[in-house]
Amino acid sequence: MTGQSGDYIEISLPIDGEAAEAVSELFERHGGGAVIETRMISGPDDADELPRPEHWIRTYIPARDVEARARVEEGLWHLSQIYPIPEASVRTLSEANWAEAWKSHFTPQRVAQHFLIVPTWLEAQPLPGDRVIRLDPGMAFGTGLHPTTRLCLAALENFVTPGCTVLDVGSGSGILAIGAALLGAERVVAIDISPDAVRTTIDNAELNGVDLEVSIGSAGDVGDEEFDVVVANLLAPTIVDAADELHRSTASGGRLIASGILGVQVPSVIEALTEAGFMSPIEDSEGDWSALIALRPERAA
Repeated sequence: MTGQSGDYIEISLPIDGEAAEAVSELFERHGGGAVIETRMISGPDDADELPRPEHWIRTYIPARDVEARARVEEGLWHLSQIYPIPEASVRTLSEANWAEAWKSHFTPQRVAQHFLIVPTWLEAQPLPGDRVIRLDPGMAFGTGLHPTTRLCLAALENFVTPGCTVLDVGSGSGILAIGAALLGAERVVAIDISPDAVRTTIDNAELNGVDLEVSIGSAGDVGDEEFDVVVANLLAPTIVDAADELHRSTASGGRLIASGILGVQVPSVIEALTEAGFMSPIEDSEGDWSALIALRPERAA
């Protein structure tokens, strides 16, 4: 399938359960983000049957980005060897049609206790005490829809205090860095290996009126700087590989919030973090996904 430079490829499939989480993660990491649509359907043979939900997961990739499409299709093939995944539906959309199709799946949503995530093209009525994040995810990861993002925002509410410093490793749309700034962090540094994510983070920071230090990079590019809170919403293997760098970036007595971890991957991530020097992490979970909150012990006097 070919398309003009402004076209997008929509890849979608109906899927539930643990496989849905795996496909969502694949789309968010290697596609253009994951959007989830729930349809209520009835059985074809029984008019009295109660409608049941059917979940569709979609991603949108620029037609010119053949490498991203190849990674997604290869990933779906590998997942189909593990889960009963149906064949994906693929179609080309013009840029205008993509914008409307993509936006139609997002609604304002409450996350953690006090965050209200509002897409830029919608209006919402905040409640007293709400911290409103206006968000245009663009082609970057981080819409607030995924459990990993929600787990991180909840942890930030618990550990970000006015005047502290925060490092967001793998900023995606910038949602976590913006959340930290709204919670009163004095300095927030956001890094991502994707130029698209860096641009989106900068745009969303301006949209929300917060000051972030944003740059291209990974956990190993921070140098010797230390932060009171480090949040890393990545993949479990990436967290394992970067455990030493994440420990070095976390201040004495500070906390690492690590997410993007499937429940079955938790033991290996805990092992890597404790070997790097963190105390045994506390686990929080939603569905099949987990976040680990790890304390870096105070240095001996």
